[in-house]
Amino acid sequence: MAKAWYVIRVASNREERVRDNLLVAVKRAEMEESISEVLVPTETVTEIKRGKKRLVHRKIFPGYIMVHMEMDEDTWFLVRETPGIGDFVGSYRMPQPMRSHEVEAVLSGMKETEEKPQLKIEYNVGDRVKIKEGAFANFNGIVDEVNPTKGLVRVIVMIFGRETPVELEYWQVEPV
Repeated sequence: MAKAWYVIRVASNREERVRDNLLVAVKRAEMEESISEVLVPTETVTEIKRGKKRLVHRKIFPGYIMVHMEMDEDTWFLVRETPGIGDFVGSYRMPQPMRSHEVEAVLSGMKETEEKPQLKIEYNVGDRVKIKEGAFANFNGIVDEVNPTKGLVRVIVMIFGRETPVELEYWQVEPV
């Protein structure tokens, strides 16, 4: 039987602990051949807090882990009986494996963010913000566009009764 990737629902904020519990159970049962990988899908993002830039690992799917395994009665039972595991995502009786394009998208997304971390910009189009620095300091505006690759936010500001777009770095604005 061929191995496939499965998604498993787990206790939220305990993904790493559940992954470790499952890996210990696999080793104890000597099923390393049948269950080869257990992943907590994460992405690496750059975050700036209090003026300091740092890399943070953020879960892509909180409350879920991915398991690469051969599905049979023994592996299914071992996974289901591991503490912290809810159930497989899929049909009611038999778990459905992930499609190959879904697996590729998740795995390539994880690799990309490791090589080139993305900026974590917490603003969305339509959010009200206040400009903290620059020529338009203390002006209020509405976010019109967010560009995470460049770290820029375009804000629409009222100047002399006219809407004017202003491009700023994302750390130059704060929520109102």
